[in-house]
Order: sequence, then C-alpha cells, then structure tokens
Amino acid sequence: MGAKQGRTQGNGHSDTAASKPRSTPSNSLKMFLVALSFAYFAKALSGSYMKSTITQLERRFDIPSYLIGVIDGSFEVGNLLVIAFVSYFGAKLHRPKIIAVGCVLMSIGTFIIALPHFIIGRYQFETSVRWVVNSTFNPSPCPVGSPAVLTQGSQRHDVPATTCESESNLSMWIYVLLGNVLRGIGETPVQPLGISYIDDFAGEENAALYVGCVQTISVVGPVFGYLLGSLCAKIYVDIGFVKMETITITPSDARWVGAWWLGYLIAGVITLLSAIPFWFLPRTLPIPDKCTPEQTSFIKDSRVVKHKYPANDNTSFIEMAKDFIPTLRTLLGNPVYLIYLCVTIIQLNSLIGMVTYKPKYIEQHFRQSASKANFLMGVINIPAVALGMFSGGLLMKRLKLNIMGAARFAIGTSLIGYVLSLFFFAMSCENAKVAGVTLSYNSDDAISYDKHTVFTGCNSDCFCSASEWDPVCGDNGITYVSPCLAGCTGSAGSGRNTVFSNCSCVGVAGNFTASAGQCLHTDDCDRMFPYFLVLSVITSFIISLGGTPGYMFLIRCIKPQLKSLALGFHALATRTLAGIPAPIYFGGIIDTTCLKWGQKRCGGIGACRIYNTSSYRIAYLGLTLSLRTISFIICIPGFILLSRQMKKEERNRLHGALANGGTELEALRKEEFVISNTDQSQQTSDLNSIDRETRL
Repeated sequence: MGAKQGRTQGNGHSDTAASKPRSTPSNSLKMFLVALSFAYFAKALSGSYMKSTITQLERRFDIPSYLIGVIDGSFEVGNLLVIAFVSYFGAKLHRPKIIAVGCVLMSIGTFIIALPHFIIGRYQFETSVRWVVNSTFNPSPCPVGSPAVLTQGSQRHDVPATTCESESNLSMWIYVLLGNVLRGIGETPVQPLGISYIDDFAGEENAALYVGCVQTISVVGPVFGYLLGSLCAKIYVDIGFVKMETITITPSDARWVGAWWLGYLIAGVITLLSAIPFWFLPRTLPIPDKCTPEQTSFIKDSRVVKHKYPANDNTSFIEMAKDFIPTLRTLLGNPVYLIYLCVTIIQLNSLIGMVTYKPKYIEQHFRQSASKANFLMGVINIPAVALGMFSGGLLMKRLKLNIMGAARFAIGTSLIGYVLSLFFFAMSCENAKVAGVTLSYNSDDAISYDKHTVFTGCNSDCFCSASEWDPVCGDNGITYVSPCLAGCTGSAGSGRNTVFSNCSCVGVAGNFTASAGQCLHTDDCDRMFPYFLVLSVITSFIISLGGTPGYMFLIRCIKPQLKSLALGFHALATRTLAGIPAPIYFGGIIDTTCLKWGQKRCGGIGACRIYNTSSYRIAYLGLTLSLRTISFIICIPGFILLSRQMKKEERNRLHGALANGGTELEALRKEEFVISNTDQSQQTSDLNSIDRETRL
C-alpha cells in the first residue's frame, strides 16, 4: 500500500517530484537482474555437476544405477513439495527475500551432499597390488588351495569376512539423497518468482532483453558444472589424506573414484553467495506502462475465470484457495493443453533418462574416462543445445509462426532428430575381452557369465575369489578378473608398475606375464567415437530447435488468465511423472546389462564393474527412442483438436468483427501485429519455466 500511495502522490504533484525517485527503481531492477543471473548460474552449475558425478557416487557408495536414479530424482521430489504453493501464492509475498531463502537452502543442501566424505573412512578398493618400499619380496597372488571354498561365499582372500566395520558407512548415500531434496526445495522459487518480478517491473521493451540476459548467463552454468565434474574426476577421492604414489589405479579404471565432494563444496559456496543481493532488494517497484495480457494473447476463451487478483491486492488466503479448484478445472478442461501435457511428459522421460546417463554411456560403451566424458558434455553437447534453443526462437520470430506453425515446427525438428538418432544403433564397440566374463578361457567364444565360469583348469590350484574385481592384462591381450584367476604365481615391482609372472592361464608354455589394470582395446571405439560425437551434437541442436516453439505452444493454447497456473501445473506434472521416475527406471534397465558386479565388504552387490556393451546400447537407446515414438503417436489427435479449435476461434473472431463493423476489423489487424512483435518477448520470458537442468 505504501508503494501505491507513493506513486499516487508522485503523480499528483510536480513532474520534478515524480521523476526524482526514478533512478532508484531502475538501479534496483538492474541489481535484481544481476542477482538473478548469478542465481541461475549457481543452480545450473550444481545441477549439472550432480549429473557429472553419477559414476563416482556409484563406486564410492557401492550402489547400482537404479539407486543413483532415486538420488537424481530426489531433486524433483523437493521441487514437488513446494512448487504448487510457490507458483500460486509466491507473487503475494516478498519475492526477492523468498528467492534469497531458496538460495540459502540450495547451498545447505549442496553442503549436505558432500558431508558423507568427511564422515566415512578412506576409500578402499579391491586390489592385490601393493605399494612396497625397499622390499624384494612380494606375496604370491595365487595362494595354494581350492577355489571351491570361495565359490560358496563372497569372502575375499585379502579382506577377512569379519572386517565389516565400514559396512554401515555405505548407507551414507542417504545423506546425498536428503541433500538433493533440500536443494530441490531451495531451487523452486528462483525461476517463477524471478521471471515474474522482471516481467512485472520491467518495461515491455526491456523485459525480453533482461530475461534474455538471464537465459544467456544460465547456459554458462551447466558448461562450468560439467567442466568442474571433469576436473574433480581426475583428482583421487582421498586427495590430501593419502600418499598419491601408493594409489595403484588410474582414472580409467572401473574402481577409480574422483574427488566428487570437492565440486559440491565449490558449488555450495557459489550458491550461498548468490543469495546475498536478494536480501537488500525491495518488494515492489513502480509498474511501467505496458500492454495487458489480453492484448498479446492468441486464444480468447469464452469461459471467464473470476476472482483474479492483482499482485498488490491484500487478498486473503481463503479467497485465493477458493478460486484454485474452479481455475484448475477450467485449465484441465482444455483438451489441447492435456494432450500437450502428455506429449511433453513422455518426451521429457526420454530426454531426462538419456541426459542423466549419457556420460555413463560414453564411459562404458566407448571406454572413456569419467573426466573426458564430462568434459565433452560441457564443451560440445551443452553449447549445441543452447544454440539450438536460441536459433529456434529466432526462427520463430523470423517466420512469424502462429500456434499451428509452432506445433508443426516443434514436431518436425523432433522427428528429424528421431531419425538421426537411429544411426546411434550402428555406432557400436565390441565387448571387452575378459576371460570367464565375455569369453571363455580357451577360445574367443562368447559365454554366459556366472561366478563359476571364471574357474578353469589353469587356475584350479589357486585359492581365488569369484567376487573380486582386480583386473590384469595378459600378454595375449585378454583381461583376467584378477591375477589369482590368471594363475599368476609371482609378481615384481610395486604400485601401478607391478608385473605378474608365471601366469598359467595366459599361456600354456613359457614365462607368460600380466600387468596391472584392464587391457585397453579401443581401436574399434577410437574409430567410431568421433562419429558418435558429431552425430550427438547435430541431433542435440536439431531437437533443441523445437524447444522454444514447442514451449510457446503452451503459452498460446490457453487463455491469459490461466497462464500462471498452467505453467505451474505443467512443471508439477513433468517433475512428478518424468523428473522423478525416469532416472530410476532407466537406471534399473541399465543394471540388467551388467556382467560383473562389485562385491560389498560384508556381502551383497555393489557397483557394476563391467557391462555387456551390446545389451547396454540396445537398452539405453531403445528405451529412449521408444518413448519418443509413443509421443509422436499421441500428437496425432492433438493436431486434429488444435485445427478444429483454431477454425472455431477464427470464425468467432471474424463474426465479431463483422458485427461491430470496420473498427473492430481494424482492431483485429492491429492485434495480429502486436502478437507477432511480442512473441519473442513472451517466449524469452516463459522459456525458463522448464527446468534448465532437464533441458540440458
């Protein structure tokens, strides 16, 4: 009320008095713009960093992919808990301070994610390689005994079964989940309240520019997030707590865990800093003169929703709550909106599942390190998506697409991307040659792995564990699950330079040796990987072209009074039915392609050590494209209903214009002109309603 009175008094007195305070609101709005851009950068950075640490978290906490999906989807759960309240009631409160509280909660959640590293002990991985100083004696990797003893259990010869004090620490992944939930709660008010604040208090000619600046800067966040993930993946998890020369594995090893916690500390500090400016910003600013929503909307629905209150009215909570149900009923009574909602939910299931596990797919299928996979996502894939979204908005403005044109453009680009994605099936790598896992000991024939296939005559005299994963590369170019299972009786050297000798399974005669680590047969992958990257960039760009027109379809297919609720309900539905379940069932299906699971210290499966490459590719790509196929089928009735609705709307408008004479007809022409010139402003403002992380 005080802001209203101040503006009334300013208008009632001299021009000097009215113009005196104008510099302060302008500076406040620019300060808000800078603060919101930084907040967008911070939340995008932490979100993309979470996706870059998937394999690191799997290995550190010894959990399968579907549990990683649960952790990733917990962010959406946090959003879901408060998004309805923020979308509907947030505009009535002090928006900058609510955003500040959200940023603080995000930073606390990010710190909680990193907390387990400082609680649990040092990371211990399966290995028979020792760091020996000033010693010429290395224990034999092939103890004399019978493998039958260990095939009945999961005990490892280097770790007694009674040593289970660290088992309880493995449940520390729950802290990661809870931290991600809190991060999701804190992120909720940033987008809807931030964009609505700019839209309310910026002039019509400046709103698109301001929101465009926020968008541009927010794109930088995921780039830095994946680059930070790439850097941290190169650093050993216990850096600073162990002597690095004693670490016997490399970043390309399936047991390697990078310093995943370090990136969360950095992201948490950045997010906390982003909250500071919002505490000093005003609740409201003078509202500039600009067009009302009715002047720029495309759909004119005859059903009028009552009880619409301006943001500055002192409306009671009860009055707003009473209006919620009839408003929602009116929104869901629009069949075009419902079909659009179904299509986007299915498309986002495909998109979220694909993006969540894409770095893992690059690691496992093309045998790249986690660091390289994250680097490529950050510098190649994400910029292609950002350029596609920008180009899509530019093309929409240049082509002056109406609602039907926007729908056709979005579906057309999605279909082209779908066809190009089919070529990913042809870009395959052979399974790694692992004796007893992907091929038999005596031939190159593929086998169906179980714990008994790793035992054969050449290692029958060794007391070996079937559950251990400590790979060595034989002179014959074949990887063996452990030096014990390779039949090696001696070793020389220490650390990464250890060489195992007298390996009976490597050759039938002579002194055959094996070196620590898996054989890196990447010839076929090295030839195919560049083609995969090029096709990935092209398809990402083409699919992203339809992102802006497709989302503008949502804005135009509903009446303006329902826009805020429609955006909120759309976000609510996509998070519930796509953001939460997609990572879980994608991870579950990926788990079915695992050939060799790691073993927890006290029993039970841990993280997967090696996958069936062909099955992984078919499951991952097949599920992604199957979901897209379903979405295209649902689009057919949507186009039919949209065409009928447009024809009906055009007839109603034409009849109204003829009934009111030439004046009304001229008004319609002016309105069409206003629509074509404000589309870019509106699309830029509302594009951020889809979560940036899932888009990237």
